[in-house]
Amino acid sequence: MAGFLGSYLHQIDAKGRISLPASFRRGHETEPFILVCAQTDALSLYPEESWIDVQAELRDLVRRNPEYRPMLLSVTANANEVSLDKQGRILIPDRLRHGVGLGSEALIVGAINKIEIWEPGRFDASTSVSDEVFDTHVRTIFS
Repeated sequence: MAGFLGSYLHQIDAKGRISLPASFRRGHETEPFILVCAQTDALSLYPEESWIDVQAELRDLVRRNPEYRPMLLSVTANANEVSLDKQGRILIPDRLRHGVGLGSEALIVGAINKIEIWEPGRFDASTSVSDEVFDTHVRTIFS
C-alpha cells in the first residue's frame, strides 16, 4: 500500500453516511476501519492494520503514565468500528459528526497511514499556518 494521499470533498447524506474515495477503498473493501475522534478538529479513520499499531502505542502510554487512563478512555469510548457498505460508504455517528463540526459536506484527507475527515473550513484554517522549522524539515525530505 502506498498510503492514503490526496483530498476529496464529499457530501454527507441525511443518514450520516459518506462515501470514501475509490483509491482509499482499494484493498480495504472487506476489512473494518476504526473511526475515532482523537483531536478536536477532525475524525481519524484507521484501517485495521494501522489501528493495531495505535492500540499498542496507547497501551504502552498508559502503562508508563497511568494518570492518562481517563483521557484514553474518553477517546476509546467514542471510537467506532465501521465497515464499507456496497456503495463504499461509512456511517459517521451523530455525536462524532457534531463533535468536529461536520455539516452536509466533509473533506476526506489522506494522512499516509490513516484517513482524516474534516469540516472544510476548519481544514483550511488549520493548514494555512506556516512554520519555518517544519518548512526546513520538509525541504530536506523532498530534496
